[in-house]
Amino acid sequence: MKKIFSLVVVVVAMLSGAQYLDLQKLGLGFLNLGKYDILSILKDIRNVDLTKTKPATHSQPVVADIPGHPGFPTIAGDFEIVEHTYYTLSYNEKYEQPNWVMYRLTKDMLKPSKFKRQDDFRTDPAVDTGSATKKDYRRSGYDRGHLVPAADMKFTKEALSETFYMSNMSPQKPGFNRGMWKDLESQVRDWARNDDDFYVVIGPVFSDDMQDIGENDVAVPKYYYKIIVDLQEPNQKAIAFLMENTKLDGELLDYNVSIDSIESLTGIDFFPALPDEFENWLEGTVEENQWAIK
Repeated sequence: MKKIFSLVVVVVAMLSGAQYLDLQKLGLGFLNLGKYDILSILKDIRNVDLTKTKPATHSQPVVADIPGHPGFPTIAGDFEIVEHTYYTLSYNEKYEQPNWVMYRLTKDMLKPSKFKRQDDFRTDPAVDTGSATKKDYRRSGYDRGHLVPAADMKFTKEALSETFYMSNMSPQKPGFNRGMWKDLESQVRDWARNDDDFYVVIGPVFSDDMQDIGENDVAVPKYYYKIIVDLQEPNQKAIAFLMENTKLDGELLDYNVSIDSIESLTGIDFFPALPDEFENWLEGTVEENQWAIK
């Protein structure tokens, strides 16, 4: 019974918006949660998402004047918004990486390109407080993991180069960055080639027990999310993924969750410009069958 109660406490707290639990403050220090793998809890969240019954919102609501842009994500706190030519980010100085990055991805952007990546990693001059540096990652054992993928931005030399700002990096384990995360990046490009016009939001999930690397104390997130939204009529849809920062097994759809659950974990309102009824439907619905996996 204690195990069941422990799990319920964690899941309820996560779904209510907590990124971490202070069990002592909650008077729950007696609980032994060390044996609970957070990934199993994420699977529970996914199961809840997949078994939701929402008769009022399961079908897409009829809403007039859905904007072409869903709005930039918002989060409580004083964070610098940095606009580059082809993507925008919210920079978290404490953790030396973004809360989120957002960009538009179209079929035309993914046409064969003559531009090759130069790996010109460098500090971001647009971050007023100063971004992380290459030195922070040196001999850390972590990859400089792109959030906006370089392969999504090969359509101009400038676009490709801007993805190598250190403000677009987050410490990722090699098995994650070069494994399931890379597979997801490739799949999103495949979807964009077929559906033409997406908005993509990517970021880490921060917690209080993260390790850090380098002189600037760059935090090492344990989880990452990626959200893809298609606002083009007639088949408007969205899909979201939540992945642990480690080498992962299984299939991409094993990590598919609702946008609502990611909002609960991060405290971010991802698409504030969308009409409420449409936003609630889009973010609370998990519709895997609309996204063909290659």
